Amino acid sequence: MRAWILVTAVLAAACSDDNNGPSGPVPQIPTNLASTSLDGAVALFWDDNAFDADPNGFQNYRIFSTTYDLDNDRCGGTWRLEGTTVAPEFVVGALVNGEPRCFTVTAVNVDQVESQRSAERPDTPRPESRNVVVYARQVRDEESGFIFWADDGDEQVQRDELGVVTSGSDADVDFSVERDGSGSLILTPVFPATTLALYGDVVDLTSIDIAPLNGFARPGLAAEPGRGYVFQMPGGDGLFRYGAVRTTHVGQDFLILDWSYQTDPENPELRFTPIAR
Repeated sequence: MRAWILVTAVLAAACSDDNNGPSGPVPQIPTNLASTSLDGAVALFWDDNAFDADPNGFQNYRIFSTTYDLDNDRCGGTWRLEGTTVAPEFVVGALVNGEPRCFTVTAVNVDQVESQRSAERPDTPRPESRNVVVYARQVRDEESGFIFWADDGDEQVQRDELGVVTSGSDADVDFSVERDGSGSLILTPVFPATTLALYGDVVDLTSIDIAPLNGFARPGLAAEPGRGYVFQMPGGDGLFRYGAVRTTHVGQDFLILDWSYQTDPENPELRFTPIAR
């Protein structure tokens, strides 16, 4: 890791009218940087326009990150190099869940001329888990409730406090799985002020985007395979948290789900938004 350094001559060349640097053309700026929130990581994707414009002269992409102020929508000023790649994609690992980061990408040619930075892309990694079984309360009450974060009272998120399956009759669970008169399984918010919104059909948990701005309500929603759901939950500090669920199997007695939870208060980032803000 090292800080972002801009060589004055390269920067000046990148801004020149003829788009030529001291060693030839300046590479195109990578476009359409997008991201996927992962568990302790962020996957980045962008257009391969710098390579397409000059396949013989292209060398690689460089990926940088810095801090991100979510409240003020502002990236920090000290950039560090996360790595290089020849492909228009990169996974930044070893990140702290719930800590927002800001990312950018440059292109470098074989003469070591570097483009200007791409548009900045904020994202926040969050914990997730796959293939969790939750029963209908009418079938097995002790395994019919789900808590995204079962805080032990210290207000510090620990791994064993996340994604807890417990009794659906417990008033502290975020939601329970109920079986209605027709036999359908229903995701039902339980904890006071917890609300639920349908996200829609999704191919994977990571397809669940930023939490919606509205559409949250108290009534339960029918669980259907391949659908995504987003929960808005109050925290003890008066700030909302967001969790996502994708049901992979829905049977008569139980369902199987994948879940993710954004540990950063008021941060709706659960996965993917195209194009930098």
